[in-house]
Amino acid sequence: MSGRPRAMWPLYAAGFTTAFGAHGVAANLGGFSDDAVTSLLVLGGLLALYDGAEVLLKPVFGTLADRVGARPVLLGGLLAFAAASALYAVADSPGWLWAARLGQGAAASAFSPSASALVARLNPATAHGRAFGGYGFYKSIGYTLGPLLGGVVVWAGGLSLLFAIMAVLGLAVAGWSAVAVPAVPPLPRARQTVLDLARRLASPAFLGPTAALAGATAALSVGVGFLPVSGAAAGLNPVATGAAVSLLAACAAVVQPAAGRALDAGRLTTRTGLTAGLLVTAAGLGCAVLPGLPGILTAAALVGAGTGLITPLGFAALAAATPHERLGQTMGSAELGRELGDAGGPLLVAGVATVFGLGYGFAALAVLLAVGPLVAYGSRGRSATR
Repeated sequence: MSGRPRAMWPLYAAGFTTAFGAHGVAANLGGFSDDAVTSLLVLGGLLALYDGAEVLLKPVFGTLADRVGARPVLLGGLLAFAAASALYAVADSPGWLWAARLGQGAAASAFSPSASALVARLNPATAHGRAFGGYGFYKSIGYTLGPLLGGVVVWAGGLSLLFAIMAVLGLAVAGWSAVAVPAVPPLPRARQTVLDLARRLASPAFLGPTAALAGATAALSVGVGFLPVSGAAAGLNPVATGAAVSLLAACAAVVQPAAGRALDAGRLTTRTGLTAGLLVTAAGLGCAVLPGLPGILTAAALVGAGTGLITPLGFAALAAATPHERLGQTMGSAELGRELGDAGGPLLVAGVATVFGLGYGFAALAVLLAVGPLVAYGSRGRSATR
């Protein structure tokens, strides 16, 4: 096996780790931690800690990766994730759960954009689609298995056992990365002013793919959170609604590698792929308005396929349009956009649904995906298309 594919596997494992860490705990806090979660307000605070740390720190650690190298930030983040997880596993105290969850989010903010930057640095531009497709596939597996495996672990041994397993996972991936991921020294960088940074992040080459990624994450979050609500309102049992969420995640996981290979083979361009992905995702949200199981399953399949199409193409477009010495900063800023979509999508749907009903909430996000990001992406020049 050549050095480059060997180096990719621990990066895929890092993507799985951040996804598993986010959803494995979040999905089981409310049902299995009565001593720590004493109210819905406390639950909301614990859920917000992980994502809040990522929103604030991902651009910071992305910039640091450009300055000192992505590999040290990757390793440091994975070790910090293991330490934060071990903190609660050892203490097993409600008070320490807050510190551990904040530490996990901060650590993920370091190794997630570093892993994305290394995916780009360790692969030629002609293989970025496949590389990011594989990375997205394993992150999707983490999002899918996190709630399920986390629930089994917590049922068997409590929340502290889940944190212990995540500590071992973080250490294992850190050790694997130290052995298999080569040192990628930082590249010389021209001096960048705040105005230069603002101009680069405001360019269509950054805003277009990032808006598409944020829209995809918003739709994914809404699908996972609100399709079960829609199913329950239609009289469906938890098994049926759980199957719909699993179908969404499976479609997203399967489509990503295929989309990446199509991009690398020249059968698909980023402009066409992102546009199609947004429209398919919007159509899926529109199908969520239809009554009964057929509407929910169709919505899940289309949302999963659309977001799976967007994710590898969006990151490949960002990598193609970014100087290699600024990849960490770009990936960290793009991840910030995804986190904002992750929070903003459910808030938009919930706000509209509160006044007009859930169907109108799905429709509002569908319109936003079909119109807003397309306008932003449509302003891009042909230079970022390949």
